[in-house]
Amino acid sequence: MLLQTEGLEKRFGGVVAVRSVTLSVAANELVGIIGANGAGKTTLFAMIAGNQRPSAGTITFDGQRIDGLRPDMVSRRGIARTFQIVRPFSSLTVLENVEIGALFGTRQERSQTVARERSKAILDQVGLGNRADVLASDLTLAGRKRLEVARALATEPKILMLDEVLAGLTPTEVDEAVAMIRAVKSRFNLTIVMVEHVLRAVMQLCERIIVLHHGEKIAEGTPAQVSNDPAVISAYLGAKK
Repeated sequence: MLLQTEGLEKRFGGVVAVRSVTLSVAANELVGIIGANGAGKTTLFAMIAGNQRPSAGTITFDGQRIDGLRPDMVSRRGIARTFQIVRPFSSLTVLENVEIGALFGTRQERSQTVARERSKAILDQVGLGNRADVLASDLTLAGRKRLEVARALATEPKILMLDEVLAGLTPTEVDEAVAMIRAVKSRFNLTIVMVEHVLRAVMQLCERIIVLHHGEKIAEGTPAQVSNDPAVISAYLGAKK
């Protein structure tokens, strides 16, 4: 397995945000993590990416323990994440934002020329090639979401973790983003783990889905299996009438 967590927990004082979550992700999988607000999805992502230190449990990536490492160290080992609330460097151009990922990512590219050319190719791949020279602040929400993906891709990850990259998009924009995710997974030979509330897209994209409820994993399986799981129907989708 490329990524594994064992008994992972995060406590904030007396509140347990993530409780004993054990999961695994194989290379080249596309795995979805779903659950209601407050289920612990983003906290789980934050621990894997190094933004939060686990209270208990272990995280193993590519055969090595990474729990407790700083975010920059996790990134250089090959894990990149996007964030729920997109915060590009607004005063920089779209291209300059992506270059930062190339310069400080896994390879830590020393040549700005090489970083720039690679960043241009990534922008083409995510559909922002014609926006390279505009300020990041001038992008639409859909554009800023794509920029977030591009900046993560520029770090040359083995695993790309997408945190609600479809949130706030129109149905047409969601369909376009789904196509983009499929394309970058194939183009860059990626493993993708995505937290998402847009269930239609999750069911289309993901081979396997993990369901969290109040910080605990309550179900795991194919989209069809999860959709028909009584615990998921009760806890997340609402009881059938």
